[in-house]
Amino acid sequence: MRLDKFLCETTGATRKEATRIIKSGTVTVDGVKTKVTSVKVTDDSTVEWDGRELKFHGPRYIMLFKPDGYVCSHEDNTHPSALTLLDEVNLEKLHFAGRLDVDTTGLVLITDDGQWSHKITSPKRKCPKTYRVWLAESIGADYAEQLAEGIQLKSETGLTMPAVMEIVDEDENELLLTIQEGKYHQVKRMFAALGNKVDGLHRSQIGGLGLDYSLEPGEYRYLTEEEVEAVFA
Repeated sequence: MRLDKFLCETTGATRKEATRIIKSGTVTVDGVKTKVTSVKVTDDSTVEWDGRELKFHGPRYIMLFKPDGYVCSHEDNTHPSALTLLDEVNLEKLHFAGRLDVDTTGLVLITDDGQWSHKITSPKRKCPKTYRVWLAESIGADYAEQLAEGIQLKSETGLTMPAVMEIVDEDENELLLTIQEGKYHQVKRMFAALGNKVDGLHRSQIGGLGLDYSLEPGEYRYLTEEEVEAVFA
């Protein structure tokens, strides 16, 4: 993580304020005074400002626009972890509040607050997730009704919880689907059970929090206090 960003995250300063602080010569990294804003801060670095050590206080809540080709796990033998997209310290303390398949893009929430992520992922909480779906074949006339009633997935007991479908572009076989669960490959398996195939999948919303589309794929930002709570709105 860059030194100026580290100051922003640990002091609440704006990027402009952090730059001014560093240029004033009052910041040291591992005991060495520096005026360079781009100095790298690692997990082992000790950063001080006016003799006071700076550390992260409180949990971190991050929104990532996950691109295709990354996995939502710390390690994988084939694909890079989405955590490698983060310019953050102590990556090992962060975890995913709900995962996406390697070929699924969109909103991923990352945190070190276990209670918060549990509220998002626990089936009992029924936290809704909205996906933009592109199908290989035409959207069936009865899809919305069947999805609302529940789908019997292969190797599962009982039906899926009611889902809400909205057609976006019938000519492009594009729709929005909101589900309240997070079973393995659930959206793909639901449409497979309906005799169709998912060609593209993108998560746009979790609870009351939508993806910030000012972010490019692979970019991220911290959530505001209001957004942390908006997930459960």
